[in-house]
Amino acid sequence: MSMHPIAHAANRPDHPAVIMAGSGEQMSFKQMDEAANRFAHLLRDAGVGANEAFAVLLENRIEFFTLIWGSQRAGAMLVPISTRLTAPEIAYIIRDAGAKMLITSPSYADVVEDVRAELPELRVLVAGGEGNESFAAALDAQPSEPFADQSAGMVMLYSSGTTGRPKGIRPAPPSDPDVQAAVPLMGLAIMGAGMPTDGSMVYLSPAPLYHAAPIGWSSTVHRLGGTVVQMEKFEPEAALAAIEQYGVTDSQWVPTHFVRFLKLDPEIRSRYDLSSHQRALHAAAPCPIPIKREMIEWWGPIINEYYAGSEGIGMTLVKAEDWLTHEGSVGPAIYGKVHICGPDGEELPAGQDGLIYFENDLLPTYHNDPDKTREAMHPKGWMTLGDIGHVDEDGFLYLTDRKSHMIISGGVNIYPQEIENLLVTHDKVMDAAVIGAPCPDLGEKVVAVVQPMDMNDAGDAFEAELRDFLAPSLSRVKMPKLFDFRPDLPREANGKLYKRELRDEFAAKAEA
Repeated sequence: MSMHPIAHAANRPDHPAVIMAGSGEQMSFKQMDEAANRFAHLLRDAGVGANEAFAVLLENRIEFFTLIWGSQRAGAMLVPISTRLTAPEIAYIIRDAGAKMLITSPSYADVVEDVRAELPELRVLVAGGEGNESFAAALDAQPSEPFADQSAGMVMLYSSGTTGRPKGIRPAPPSDPDVQAAVPLMGLAIMGAGMPTDGSMVYLSPAPLYHAAPIGWSSTVHRLGGTVVQMEKFEPEAALAAIEQYGVTDSQWVPTHFVRFLKLDPEIRSRYDLSSHQRALHAAAPCPIPIKREMIEWWGPIINEYYAGSEGIGMTLVKAEDWLTHEGSVGPAIYGKVHICGPDGEELPAGQDGLIYFENDLLPTYHNDPDKTREAMHPKGWMTLGDIGHVDEDGFLYLTDRKSHMIISGGVNIYPQEIENLLVTHDKVMDAAVIGAPCPDLGEKVVAVVQPMDMNDAGDAFEAELRDFLAPSLSRVKMPKLFDFRPDLPREANGKLYKRELRDEFAAKAEA
């Protein structure tokens, strides 16, 4: 039996493939299959051939799955664009990827107008739009039968541009061009995460679909014949309500979601029946130990964590029971082999922090950027995502922070993650970012940008309270020199913090 939506459309045509959590809008496997075929024809008609790109600037809406599965038949490259980017950044990605078409929605009309001014030749289709640019009308004009020479497509994600211009991550081409061939994430989902293969899975996806994890896991759920319940937008209570309402069995989160859950009123937290929930995956950033401990106490030992990147070079995984005996670990490698290396490229012994490399047969490249690809490579052909960490005697990996986030103050290396993890466990803190700002004496000084639960708390008394709270755990050199309180932080909906924006702001202030 083939594990692919094409097979599920034939065998279980009416089984829901997608349910939008808020609106309840649904799409069956048969409907998704026909729409995907139409979109594959549409791509071909628009001159987007195999290995050629089209761009997507969309909020979470049901059409996104048509784009994913249609491109998987046309052999095309789907380039998802973050909806928080500016018009020049969007135009840069479209040009860099050589995308021949943009699919968007009325929500981004203003920014798309500026993109068109820069790229007047670009063909634009609007999901939920009218007239000759209506995506629905263009789709309806195509046949719903599969076309003859189908081939597997790919997704090219752009790095969030934490330093400089965003870079396209061009995946290694599929080892088998057959559209229904298995992909590595299926094995990891079944063997690693324990996801069911009998089509009974109901998977809650709370994050924006333009990221690697939601696209990767949602399409894996469809290959396994499960139903994706897609939130339009993450909101902690709505996520709990969706688990109860749709009988969710599996889900995927980032630590920011957990923090938001735990800041809910306990009465709200206990209001929902979560008994259907059997497996919760999380990744994307190191999770503060107390936060994860509290989540396991609440949800039970169903919380499994993995470490990987959009680059797909490797993955570690730790089940809740192993995490409890290796607190703070992201587990041993289940795909690729981990190597921890010092600045000279030499492998380091257990317990020592260094750059984390994965050894793997299939490695991506950075599109149009041989220098970035070269910088990520070890002389032995291994690749790094730029994260620092160490392994213990059992081969379990622990993450320290990203290399690019390191602060060097008075000659000492400081990793902000440790300070942020402490700050978010304070009852009155909703979110925190720690950065290095230019300092004439120390080179860089440690700055904590804090989002209080209530902005009325902001001020000197709260700063003193936070300093007292941090003092027992932090050496003096790591203690923030400055606290800056604000109503929100520049955080991507997938939990990624845009530290570059904050660093640039403080660097500009220092120059002024």
